[in-house]
Amino acid sequence: MEGSGLARPELPMRHRREPTHPHRDLGAAATQNADASPPLVLIVDDSPTETHILANILKKGGYAVETAANGEEGVERARTLHPDVILMDVIMPVLNGYQATRLLRRDPETADIPIIMVTTKDLQTDRSWGLRQGATDYLTKPVDPKLLLERIQAVLKGSADHG
Repeated sequence: MEGSGLARPELPMRHRREPTHPHRDLGAAATQNADASPPLVLIVDDSPTETHILANILKKGGYAVETAANGEEGVERARTLHPDVILMDVIMPVLNGYQATRLLRRDPETADIPIIMVTTKDLQTDRSWGLRQGATDYLTKPVDPKLLLERIQAVLKGSADHG
């Protein structure tokens, strides 16, 4: 289909079964099922170190990964990519994670994308505020790789059950 001039259907990424982003690093999922795209996770975090750590966990877990360095870029990339899940840091320049989550929830194009906040802010008030802004789940850094993958699976299953 690439280079054919045919327009792609305007469906969110989670509803497409063809690989639509050949530039993605598919990690382990590329060998699992050549006919299906692995779930796409958008990491929104201003720390290159944290982004690298999260991306490695996800790639080993069979996910495709895209990144954004701040909340504003994260909102733009979510609207363009329609990821299956977003991992959202809270403390970032330009637009913080709470603000970005609120914008994504108010936009019909992105309102149904599960958002897991992954942050160093570990007070109960931070967690409550994140969930009130529309986060689906909330994890604190440093994140346990097994727990992260379990939570992503849970929100993916939840969005499949409801979507």
